Amino acid sequence: MSEKHQTALIAQQVDALLYHETHNVSNLANAAALLKDSLPNISWAGFYLYDQEQNDLYLGPFAGKVACMHIALGKGVCGTAFSTQQTQIVPDVHQFAGHIACDSATNSEMVVPLIKKGQPIGVLDLDSLEFDRFSPKDQNDLEEFAHALVAHLTI
Repeated sequence: MSEKHQTALIAQQVDALLYHETHNVSNLANAAALLKDSLPNISWAGFYLYDQEQNDLYLGPFAGKVACMHIALGKGVCGTAFSTQQTQIVPDVHQFAGHIACDSATNSEMVVPLIKKGQPIGVLDLDSLEFDRFSPKDQNDLEEFAHALVAHLTI
């Protein structure tokens, strides 16, 4: 299956995978594994979830190397995506002011806000060792993925 076709199907795949499943941690864990396994040239796929009491993003389920445990709102690519509620595509993370280098080998990143019933609940974070890995098509497909995923979350 071509890379383009695989990415376009990812929202349908997560919807089918999580059909009638209601456990948030399990759903997020399988969603991260699906992304890491399905998308080429991804070194890390996972989630940071918003903790209202701490007013911070905390590491959720992921697939990849160990990661930063929490990220302040407005800091780094994840904190920026959450605060602005806009997907961030960073072709070269070394040029992103305030980038948080959880893995120094990462060269590009895309972060998609997760929104449920109008409320921000966290972000989907994808890293790559390649520069300029993420395209506008990836953004569209992964925003659809995020929309399908949050429908299965009880957050």
